[in-house]
Amino acid sequence: MIRWLIFIVIIGIADFYAFQTLRTLTKINWFYIIYWIITIIIIGNFIYQFYGFSRSDGFSHANAYAIGFLIAMVVPKLILVLAMLGEDIFRVPQAIYSYFTQNSNVQVDHFPARRKFVSQIALSLAALPLASILYGIYRGKYNFKVLNYTLHFEDLPDAFDGYKLTQISDIHSGSFDNIDKVEYAIDLINDQQSDIILFTGDMVNNKATEMEPYIDIFKKLKAKDGMYSVLGNHDYGDYVKWDSEADKKQNLENLKTLQKDIGFDLLLNENRFIEKKGERIALVGVENWGIGGFKQAGDLKKASEQLDKDDFKILMSHDPSHWDAEVVNSDYHYHLTLSGHTHGMQFGIEIPGWFKWSPVKWRYKHWAGIYKALDQYINVNRGFGYLAFPGRVGIWPEITVIELKKGKK
Repeated sequence: MIRWLIFIVIIGIADFYAFQTLRTLTKINWFYIIYWIITIIIIGNFIYQFYGFSRSDGFSHANAYAIGFLIAMVVPKLILVLAMLGEDIFRVPQAIYSYFTQNSNVQVDHFPARRKFVSQIALSLAALPLASILYGIYRGKYNFKVLNYTLHFEDLPDAFDGYKLTQISDIHSGSFDNIDKVEYAIDLINDQQSDIILFTGDMVNNKATEMEPYIDIFKKLKAKDGMYSVLGNHDYGDYVKWDSEADKKQNLENLKTLQKDIGFDLLLNENRFIEKKGERIALVGVENWGIGGFKQAGDLKKASEQLDKDDFKILMSHDPSHWDAEVVNSDYHYHLTLSGHTHGMQFGIEIPGWFKWSPVKWRYKHWAGIYKALDQYINVNRGFGYLAFPGRVGIWPEITVIELKKGKK
């Protein structure tokens, strides 16, 4: 009830100011009718999808678009609220002063010209996030970007100087709605011709069956030294109701089999050695481990069994909070950690090489890109797919290519 009350208050305030802005700018009645029809449909659909009879076992495309269009409606209106509320802070005291210092029988002009001007500015500002959100829903979610990094390590084995790896993360196949765009992204991954492909978890939203339409497409992935993967928090089926615990366990087993069919070697708190010209690097994979209520099935100690402290190590761990909590201060020195999970919140502003910002930075210290501490690196991939909000605004789906180089930068 408290959440509903907050929701109603926010929507009510936003609509009050948005409608007043509309009335200030036009006197055409059918504009008002269209405004309220669209508002009622979007809010009604959102309530219906999440609390009505259409509520399904899991998160559907209809649920996602209900969220998407609600955000597309509310965010621009909140911009209007900020702009018009700011104008009211100045306008109302002036109007009160004018009322008490003039004849009370005379109708007072409460600055209508300025009100109209501010309304025009507010509407222009609100149009920017509206256009961005609609673009993010329509095209941004498949606006795949290849991000290239070169990382230097003094103790990298000579045979691996120039070694290239491609990382993908957070596929969330249950959210996809365009199989051709997914196939394009797979071709883009293969075009990088990396030595190895590493997937850092969240293949599905909830169920292994979500991946079935895309199995043949993902089977096209190729890398000469193989493909390896780990599990993310969504892969365990923890966010959907199951008829029985046995069904939930079977779903996880089905997902493991599915990954094997695609060609991934799934590392469940395990390690593998990649050998080249008599030298080797260690690939370590842990199950999901995260703070803030997320599953902590990862066992770094077990995953590192039979490794030597001097081995060059690449760790795959889905949640970047694991890096600070257990990895970076470990005596074993994990040279490079690969994570995902945050999606960069699928919303933010990035100017490559200069500036990046997203609200998710208030939740995760490491949320997108390369970070370094104690001569160790972590890359947080922005994600291949998307979840909940059916789009991306400013934070595009990512294919990461990292080249390992011997020596100092």
